[in-house]
Amino acid sequence: MSRPLGVILAGGQATRMGGGDKGLLPLGDGTILSHVIDRLAPQVAGLALNANGDPARFDACNLPVLPDSIADFPGPLAGVLAGLDWAAVQGAGTIVTVAADTPFFPRDLVARLLEVAQDMTHPLVLAATPRPDNERTRSLSRSGLIRHPTFGLWPVALRDDLRAALNDGLRKVVLWTEKHDGREALFDDPGDPFFNVNTPEDLQQARAMRKDSA
Repeated sequence: MSRPLGVILAGGQATRMGGGDKGLLPLGDGTILSHVIDRLAPQVAGLALNANGDPARFDACNLPVLPDSIADFPGPLAGVLAGLDWAAVQGAGTIVTVAADTPFFPRDLVARLLEVAQDMTHPLVLAATPRPDNERTRSLSRSGLIRHPTFGLWPVALRDDLRAALNDGLRKVVLWTEKHDGREALFDDPGDPFFNVNTPEDLQQARAMRKDSA
């Protein structure tokens, strides 16, 4: 399987941070988004950013900016579709998506997703982590893992099916991946490899984590 293209999903509305772009918040010597780019770029054949609104605010990233093609902020699947449409123009067969507010995801994310997808006709794999003993609120997969729907490997071949599902009102990622027999790649790394910044308190924690890893 050839190297996928990468798409950073930044199309959310960041309501718990008072709006704006979480990815542009300062972190260490850059921004959250710059750390995401630094982690993903070496793992993929090319990179784009899914975001809505004025693309000029991301000029410093020097990446193609892909807006949702489905109106009214329908969620991460719209960003996945935008990425798949872009990848189709590039002649690519797959994309890997990551979230713009998650600066510490694994540096071997793509390799581990591809490993799980080796024998799949349509490579469709979500990242997943074990459920902590005290975690009782998140929905679990059939295997008892917590899925991370913004971190996945997606096949360009299913983009028209995804478009039809979104136009029919589908919004939940896992309903679509389960329909197509999607798999899960287990990431049982120490700590939370998919820690994301949703609140001001999360941002302070991310800054502390960044200092500890520097």
